[in-house]
Amino acid sequence: MADGRLSNTLITASWLTLISLLAVVIAFATPHWLETDGSLDEPKFVKLGLWTVCFDKFQERLRLYDTEFSGCRWVLDEEYQIIDYLVRPPFFVAVQLFFTLCFLACLLAGVMVMAAVCCMEHEREGSFLKATSFVLGFAAVTGTIAVITFGALGDERDWMPDYDHNNLSWSFGLGAVGSVLLYFAGILYWVEARRETKNSDFGFSAPPVAYESSSQV
Repeated sequence: MADGRLSNTLITASWLTLISLLAVVIAFATPHWLETDGSLDEPKFVKLGLWTVCFDKFQERLRLYDTEFSGCRWVLDEEYQIIDYLVRPPFFVAVQLFFTLCFLACLLAGVMVMAAVCCMEHEREGSFLKATSFVLGFAAVTGTIAVITFGALGDERDWMPDYDHNNLSWSFGLGAVGSVLLYFAGILYWVEARRETKNSDFGFSAPPVAYESSSQV
């Protein structure tokens, strides 16, 4: 707030937003949504994130090409075009889309939180906190859609090789935790916005009354 006084609700909401933002950013950037369990000596599939996939001597399953894929590459790498149907099936494209929306909304919410805490005018605090709550809610919903979709379909037998040795990993877990915490942060900002709005309404409807002391002769 502009006057430097922060309520406990706002402090808690701000910390939750920061933790959520860190979790979502790390999940967005790291290649550990799905990983081999380590029980195979030479797994064809190693690990996968939203934007990176790692193979080890993997060949396209229809054997239309002789190319072997090894190492970690960007999922949109030109050399991966021949296996794009495998790397980016429709459900995974949807996961990328929704979690990207969650990521962008989290960044916007982070900027809004800093503005609300540091330099927002008192008269606009209620409306601005409500807007922040809506942005956090949007991030929570899109993040939830992404992690539920990936959790349900990420280790299906029709996707990555050696499906029975592939497990959801810690990047996915961070994405799920971040999405859940975003709900709590959004709710707390909404509560704080309602409180600020009520205080403002009370201030306008019942202005302080000045009393003059009467002098006695």
